[in-house]
Amino acid sequence: MIAEMIFCASLTAVDGDTVKCDGQNMRLLGEGVPFVSGIDTPEIGSHAKCMKERKLALIAKGRLKELLTEKGLRVVFSGAVDRTPSHRPLVNIYRTNGEEIGKKLLQEGFARAWNPRQRNDWCD
Repeated sequence: MIAEMIFCASLTAVDGDTVKCDGQNMRLLGEGVPFVSGIDTPEIGSHAKCMKERKLALIAKGRLKELLTEKGLRVVFSGAVDRTPSHRPLVNIYRTNGEEIGKKLLQEGFARAWNPRQRNDWCD
């Protein structure tokens, strides 16, 4: 897999770990390795398992939305797509200071580490 830069005229937050680039949903990796590691944020709306998760999801989405307003963001496609029916491209988004946005969400507590063998429980 070869990483490549993606140019987005419009970049918006769908939820805490999904962005929409010119109408296409893309999943944040948080500098993880496709299908091995990454970040996870609470599910939004009807996908949430409890009210607590729904509230946390809105907070995570709000923080991602703030981060996406910065100028000079670089969207880098990992070369892989997720295993959902929509096959979202797996991406990293870097700030001008080199910091990756998903990793920032993790450091700030808006996201948790993701791995394929363990699902995060946001309702505990």
